[in-house]
Amino acid sequence: MRRRRGPIEMRNLCALVGGIFLTLGVCVSWASGLPDPHPTQLVVETRTGPVAFSVEVASTPEQRAIGLMNRPEMASERGMLFRFEQTRDVLMWMKNTFLPLDMVFIREDGVVAGIAENTVPFSEAIVASPGPVRYVLELNAGVSARSGIAAGDTVRHPAILQAGTP
Repeated sequence: MRRRRGPIEMRNLCALVGGIFLTLGVCVSWASGLPDPHPTQLVVETRTGPVAFSVEVASTPEQRAIGLMNRPEMASERGMLFRFEQTRDVLMWMKNTFLPLDMVFIREDGVVAGIAENTVPFSEAIVASPGPVRYVLELNAGVSARSGIAAGDTVRHPAILQAGTP
């Protein structure tokens, strides 16, 4: 004779099964190329003082391809740092990106080369770096101006090679 499960046992079983699927989904999403879900601190040394952001890092081709696509919002102190394998001219776009963004183009030594402010959501127009860069920091539109970020400022983050470091 088969024992019938009570409502509490069924809820526990459903919670367990749901938890397993949620864990698997997070692992598959992370492994499939989503940016690192653990933000790290990035500091921009501006003329008026340091400005800190909590950033996700997109360092693989798969992570960079996804970037901030399909995200309906992002906190003002958050951002995403794109790290490329080599210094080169970089071409970005806003396909499937809901948020207007500022793109801060950063040279290999951590110096800001230029900023594309207030890029247009969902646009497939190319946003080109103002020369060879190694990194791009994406922030909510208007944050770079409000924070006083400008060409010539220095960006500090563990993923960015600084002058004089190996």
